[in-house]
Parts: sequence; C-alpha cells; structure tokens
Amino acid sequence: MDRTRTTRGLNRRACPYTKTPGQHRTRVSEGEHPDTSEEDLHVRLLKRKARENGEGPSSPVDVHRETKDETKLYAAQQLPTHVQRAAFKAKYKQQTKLGEGGCGSVFAGYRKSDNLHVAIKHVPRDSQFIKHVDEHGNTLPMEVAIMLKLAEDTSGSAASSSPISLLDWYDLKRELILVLERPVPCVDLDTYILSKGGSLEEEEAKIILKQLLDALIELQDKQIFHRDIKVENILIETGLDVPRVRLIDFGMSCFVKRGSTYRDFYGTPNHIPLELYISEHYRAGPTTAWQLGVVLYETVHRNKYFETLKFLSDNLRFSKKLSNDCKDFLQRCLTEDPKQRLTLEQLNQHPWIR
Repeated sequence: MDRTRTTRGLNRRACPYTKTPGQHRTRVSEGEHPDTSEEDLHVRLLKRKARENGEGPSSPVDVHRETKDETKLYAAQQLPTHVQRAAFKAKYKQQTKLGEGGCGSVFAGYRKSDNLHVAIKHVPRDSQFIKHVDEHGNTLPMEVAIMLKLAEDTSGSAASSSPISLLDWYDLKRELILVLERPVPCVDLDTYILSKGGSLEEEEAKIILKQLLDALIELQDKQIFHRDIKVENILIETGLDVPRVRLIDFGMSCFVKRGSTYRDFYGTPNHIPLELYISEHYRAGPTTAWQLGVVLYETVHRNKYFETLKFLSDNLRFSKKLSNDCKDFLQRCLTEDPKQRLTLEQLNQHPWIR
C-alpha cells in the first residue's frame, strides 16, 4: 500500500462495475433492483480489469423522471451537430489537457468574450452510461441533469463549499461537451496532498472534511447521489486564506429516492462499499459515508491509498499518530455493517468534526 502519489493506476479511474456479460440482468428506473443469480465475487474482481480498460455495459440506461418543465433548456441542443460544434468553437478556446478519467477528458480553456477560465470536458457517446428522461420525454445526459438541478439553488455563500458550475453544454452525436467553471488557482485534493508531503496534518484535514461533509449533505438533500467521491474529484481553491472545497465530476451520479438499492456499481473499483462484496447491493447514504471515510484515510495517511479488499482482510490500519476522535470518525465511516454506519447528519455532529 505504500506508493507515491504519482504512480496512480487505472484502478483509480471511475468505471461501471457490473455483472459479467453472460449474466442476465434487467435495469429498472428507480427503487429496488431485481434479484440476480449468485456469482463468485473473486471471478468478478478478476474480470474488472477488462472493464477498467474501457469495456462497459452493453446498453446501460438509468431513467429518472421529474415533473419540472425543462423544455427551454434543450433548444440549443436540438440544432444540427455541425452548428453546435461551430458555436462551441466560436465561443470557447480549448487549451492543454488537464486530465483523463474513465468517462472522458478535461481540457483547460477560456471563454473568448471575457477570457473567463473554463474547463472543457469531452465525454464520448459510449461513455455516457446514464440518461435522464423528464415527464415530457426529453432525454439528456444524467450529468447535465444533475448539474442543472444543482444550479437551481445558488444562494450559498461564496465562502462555502459547492459543486463546480455547468456553464454550457453541447450534446453532439459522437460526444458530449461540457463547459465548466474553472477556479484559478486550484488543484485537486490528491495533488494538494502531494504538495504537502503526501499527507495533511489532522487540523487541516478537518477543515477540508468539514466542507466536504457539508457539500455531501446538500447533495443528499437534493436527492443526488454522486457515487464517486474521491480525492481526484475534489478541487481545492488555493488562493484563499482557508482552502475551499469544490466538488467535480458528476459523470457517475444519479438521482435517488429514499430506500433505493443498487447492484451495479458506478465508480472507482478500489472504493466499492464493503456491503456490495458481502450482500451484493448498496444504498446511497451509507455508500457516501463510506467514501467520505476513504477520502479521510487517504488524506491523513502518508502516501497510502485505500483498497476495500485490503480493508476487508484487515490489512489496512489507522495511523497511531491520529487523535482518538479522528480514528473514531474514520471507523464510523468505514463500519462494516452499513446499517450501523453513521449517517452524514450524525457524522456532522461527531466530536472530531465539530
């Protein structure tokens, strides 16, 4: 587990973690997923490398229906592809690549009219795993639907944590282009940890985790399940007196109803919640608490990365240098039984975070 933070592999990329291709499975729009036949867990794990290298479900679609009339949001996206692409090139200048993940590539850029810094995300058509359908039959990528939902309430303080904003989007035949807010200066949390020597002091980690927890509670209140909370998907604005947390990459996200369970995992394989291995299903709240624990573990343990299977086999230990409250917070996030894991609201009242 001792690795430098510059040697991150494909197992850190988000991807759909699904049943093997030969196994029958049926997708449903919401609620309980249908039972599927038992499959040896270790076989699934051996086969996941193929999926990480680009193989995904053959036709993954998760439909969510809402009552909000969003017809006006689709006008520009109904234009011919070449018109949309020309409009994008006329409005924005794309520059160097910032990063690449399991669902697309992100480039730096700026808006030509005012030189506003933007991030430009290209998502190939075959990587758009989840779709949203409103009550009028309008279909759009789930990532867009999620970010439009988040944009409905912008009343939060500028000093608080918040998701990165969607500024523009172009739904082309072969790819989806998202134009996103790009704070400057900023780095992802993984890079920020590296700049601090491979781990953060507990007090600074607490500042970041508190902001992250507040942001996750806000997502939960809006029935949004991110599904891939990790250090690479957390931006840190570094030009402020106190580091500011910004959430990014909603490509694996979905809307969720109370009580919904899931059997297909969309996210980073090494961060799969323990219950998926044990009981073959997982829920939004306990999974988000689990991933919060993963982030804290990787933040305060020098040059170490979390792997659920190693945690399951008790090969991961908490540092003796951590305070008792910090270790207890970690344990409460990473409790084996999801029913015993603290909720986000309960974690927000934990002595370590207060």
